[in-house]
Amino acid sequence: MKITILRNYARLIARTGVNIQKGQDVILRCGLDQPKFVELLVDECYKAGARKVKVEFEYQPLVKLHVRHQTVTTMAKVEEWEKVRLQHYVDTLPCRIYLVSDDPDGLKGVNQAKMAKADQKSWPVIKPYSDAMENKYQWCIAAVPGAAWAKKVFPGLPKGRAMEKLWEMILFTSRVTDDPVAAWEAHNKDLASRCAWLNSLGIAELHYKGDNGTDLTVGMIPEGEFKGGGDTSLKGIFFNPNIPTEECFISPMRGKAEGIVYATKPLSYQGQLIENFSVRFENGKAVEVKAEKNQALLEQMIAMDEGAAYLGECALVPVNSPISESGLLFWETLFDENAACHLALGMGFADTIKGFEDKTLEECRALGINDSMIHEDFMIGYEGLDIDAITRDGKTVPVFRRGRWAF
Repeated sequence: MKITILRNYARLIARTGVNIQKGQDVILRCGLDQPKFVELLVDECYKAGARKVKVEFEYQPLVKLHVRHQTVTTMAKVEEWEKVRLQHYVDTLPCRIYLVSDDPDGLKGVNQAKMAKADQKSWPVIKPYSDAMENKYQWCIAAVPGAAWAKKVFPGLPKGRAMEKLWEMILFTSRVTDDPVAAWEAHNKDLASRCAWLNSLGIAELHYKGDNGTDLTVGMIPEGEFKGGGDTSLKGIFFNPNIPTEECFISPMRGKAEGIVYATKPLSYQGQLIENFSVRFENGKAVEVKAEKNQALLEQMIAMDEGAAYLGECALVPVNSPISESGLLFWETLFDENAACHLALGMGFADTIKGFEDKTLEECRALGINDSMIHEDFMIGYEGLDIDAITRDGKTVPVFRRGRWAF
């Protein structure tokens, strides 16, 4: 891949993604797969005005070793120095960049129950710091190819060609053109116009109906609104949290979901794949899940805490999005969620409440935003999905027909 193109991508992440402001610190979390690109990205962060860039490398085999050899108590303990670091993040609000490249099956065989217990025990300690930073800082998730991931997407190609091909698809779907900044400005404008139309309807419920058996009704929060593309932090800084993105999304009313929905793509959760699954809701809660592969892991996911079994997001994505039209299954939520309509179990987004800037996080949650330690997207869109909006004045308005925008 040409270095000039990769530098354009790095610049896009630093300036359009997190939109680093002069003097801000940056935390970059990534794998070991693309050290040269990490170097380019760090350079672009400094050129964008960063005061300090800290790189935190992650490696799946080490995660497996830690889980194997540490006790649950050790894994769960948040050390005093870690609390000091978290408080420092609350005080300074550094930008955060996440570069995904992991093997979708990279934690296969790990003791998932042990990991879950450790996460459940540590979350009450971490949660106050997380809540204190909610919506106050800029963040961006983007991707670079990893060898195992590339071979999963392109199993028939040699490793080097698979890596190159995955690079091509990442850059194409991320709109890394001759002028990626202009491309993203136009894309954000289109998503904003679609959200404005949806918000004008006064939606009380969304009804999902598919010929695969999906039949689900989800209630909306009266004060809720659809968002898409870029976002603005409580500090007034505009940024793009996902590169790529194709969705218009909203957080639904906790406790208002009835029916069953069938996933149309695998879900990679904790480094393992959950495949061919369904979720049935009663009174907003997932009361039954079925999966052909890793059902126990799916059951564990919705039991992580009280909010894990409730919906935190409804996202609308047409099947003729660039990612969907590529015909690829990426085995990575960042991409697959932008190829199809999806739902998320767990935490909702307080910034989907109209006027959230003038409300506390607790007030947003009191209005119906779900709270949880997880937020896991799963894909439900396909050519056979129809979605209707039932408005507060009793009208039924087509939103999707056969997987595409109906307007």
